[in-house]
Formats: sequence, C-alpha cells, structure tokens
Amino acid sequence: MDLLKEIEGAKRIGITGHVRPDGDCVGSSLGLYKYIRNACPGVSVQVFLEQPPKTFSFLYGFEEIDSTFHADAPFDVFIALDAGDIDRLGDAKEMFLATPKRLCFDHHLRNTGYAQLTDVDSDSSSTAEVLYEHFEKQYIDQDVAQALYTAIVHDTGVFQHSSMGQSTFGIVGELIGYGFDAAKIISETFYEKTYVQNQILGRALLESMLLMDGRCIASCVDKKMMDFYGVSSEDFDGIVNQLLVTKGCEVAIFMYQTGTLEYKVSMRSKGKVNVAEVAGFFGGGGHARAAGCTMMGTYRDVLNNLSKHIEEQMQ
Repeated sequence: MDLLKEIEGAKRIGITGHVRPDGDCVGSSLGLYKYIRNACPGVSVQVFLEQPPKTFSFLYGFEEIDSTFHADAPFDVFIALDAGDIDRLGDAKEMFLATPKRLCFDHHLRNTGYAQLTDVDSDSSSTAEVLYEHFEKQYIDQDVAQALYTAIVHDTGVFQHSSMGQSTFGIVGELIGYGFDAAKIISETFYEKTYVQNQILGRALLESMLLMDGRCIASCVDKKMMDFYGVSSEDFDGIVNQLLVTKGCEVAIFMYQTGTLEYKVSMRSKGKVNVAEVAGFFGGGGHARAAGCTMMGTYRDVLNNLSKHIEEQMQ
C-alpha cells in the first residue's frame, strides 16, 4: 500500500486506534498525525482515542487528541491503527464505518481485515514499525521519529520481546538519529512510577500467588483496593511485567476489576506459553508473549478458566 497515494486528494483525515490505548497505539497515532501534516500541508487531520496515559504527553499532538469522538464534518479517509478487530475501535467505530475510504495498519496476526485496504505484518514488532516502512524519509522529523520510537519501546517491553528482529533494531537506530533523548523516554515512560503507583505495585506483589508448581504467578486488584489507594487503570502499567520476573515463573497474570464480576486481564509469558492463544479463546488478543482480554466471573472463576488453558500449554 502506498500511503501517500491512498490519501492523495483527501481534505479531512481521521486517525484512531484501539480502546484503552497503549504506547504503540498512542505513538503510532501521533507519529502518523505529524507525518501527514508534514507531507500534506493544509489537510485537516484529527486523532480520536480514549484518553491516553499522561505519561505520553510529551509527544507532539498529544493535546490535540479528541476523546469525545464527535466530528463536526465527515472524513474522506479514516485510518485505524493497532486494532485487529473493528469492535476494538470503540466509540470511533461508527465514524470509521461512515467514511468512504478506510485504511488499517496493524501487526496482529488475527486482524479480521475489516478495512477496505489493510497492511498487517505480524512479523513486525509493533504497528509503529509497520508504519515506518510506509513513511517517506523526507517527511519524517524529530516529532515523528520520537513518537514511533516510543511506540516500539512499549510494544517490545524495551526491546525484550521475541518480536524484536534485526530490522527492528535497524529502524530504532535510524529513529534515534533524529536527535531526541532516547534514554529519557525509556526511563520516564516505562520505568518511572509515582508514589501511589509504587504503593499499588507493592500491594499487588504482596497479594500475588503462585500456581502450577511455581510456574505461573497471578495477582488481582479489586474495586475496593483501587478506591483505597485512589488509583485507576493508568496506575497499573508495569505490574504484570514485574510479576513475570519472579524466578521459576513462565507466565504472569494480572487483573483488575472493571465492573461487577468483570475483570481486565493482562498476561505475559517468557516464551513457553503463547498467551495470545489463551486470550483469544476468551475474546481477547495480543502477542505470543503479551496479551489480554476481559472476562466475567469472580476472581477465582477467571483464574481457574485461564489456568486450564495455560496448563495445557505447559505440558
């Protein structure tokens, strides 16, 4: 797909990503936003996302993100990023479907092909990497590079996931060449925590339990605990990764309560278990080593259902 050719002549372009946007979704969206503004001056470009974590507020265009999902006029082209299923677009779904030309860039193997034109590369580390292969170098500036780098950092777990390949490292090297503070981005968006984030992390570790003879670790934060510490879903970043570093564990499960008998589940794997397959069984998705889903039931019910599928792969 020739991106610039596909958007040629468009006067209004919309960009969106999946619900509960993560680093790849936010970075890819804002990187594409600035790239189009550089390449197509005068074209109106809007980014629609659920309110993203403020840790990404340093990225160009962050303050322009529209979380109301109300447009004052129709779009000529709408581009979906990092979403494998149209329902993952959330409140942007109707605007996307109402647009005559619909594009999608993604790296999820289970992408359903819901757009008119789709580029899915499941071998790429991130949607940002897929986009970079479509960007013409003369329209990439420091803002674009910084956004794409941030996206890759977050979707690779700071270059640790198996999706990292030689091409990804080459792209990262080229992006760093644009002169932003790469180390600071890793420190402040991936590792740095607020005091209350450290508190809830400590509580999650304290409440964790080992399963499957120590090969799996799980923890849960319920509504009562969230209210006690005054935290939201934004404050849970990194907990599941911290659980996974437990010696002897192959899989980590972290979940938090989102409603009555409803939990948002995040899973991480060291490689033996494909957690994307586990999440996919329950209507979720992700990558072999990092995936998630939403499940109904009590904490024990959810854990028992997940454990059954994880244990099958452990054998």
